[in-house]
Amino acid sequence: MGFLDRLGRMIRAGINSVIGNAEDPEKILEQTVMDMEDDLIRLRQAVAQAIATQKRTERQSAQAKRTAEEYYQRAQLALRKESDELAREALTRRKSYLETAQVFDQHLGQQQGVVKQLKQNMLTLERKLAEAKTKKDMYIARAQSAKASQQLNEMLGGMTTNNSMAAFERMEDRVQELEAQSEAIAELSGASLDQRFADLDSEGDIDQELAALKAKMEGS
Repeated sequence: MGFLDRLGRMIRAGINSVIGNAEDPEKILEQTVMDMEDDLIRLRQAVAQAIATQKRTERQSAQAKRTAEEYYQRAQLALRKESDELAREALTRRKSYLETAQVFDQHLGQQQGVVKQLKQNMLTLERKLAEAKTKKDMYIARAQSAKASQQLNEMLGGMTTNNSMAAFERMEDRVQELEAQSEAIAELSGASLDQRFADLDSEGDIDQELAALKAKMEGS
């Protein structure tokens, strides 16, 4: 195997090793979307809990205000009955419940701000999740296409077309060389046969000449 072939195989092996150790885009995207869905579930639960706390505070504030109003009416009743002491006690209780209601209202304002912020965060996360799902499908499709292209390139890179064609070219040269040798041998063989026939003709002439010479000498 040639140096370039070995080098190409080493490069492909290195690339495959890097790809094998890299994160799988499809798995990462799927996990990311799942994590976002889990975050959205927890955020919705937090919103529901915050709303429930807000509603409870609203009820507690309303109840304190109703109780304060009841003690105010009792103070009026005590005054009509000419009981200043009971009226004073009723007004004292009324003041306490009004202060309690005021504290609840302060908490209620904070809770309403929390609920509003949580709802905004929830809507933002819902929008991002929808975008993430759309992008996930697109990126997964691109990743699958890239994998298919990679596999195709690896297959094409692993094919021995060039080596095979080179082998055919070498064999073609060898066949042509053998044909040339065969033609040369045939040509040489044909020349030797012609020479043998020529020698035979030459021997016939000599025999005739020898016979003529013998006849001449006998006649003398």
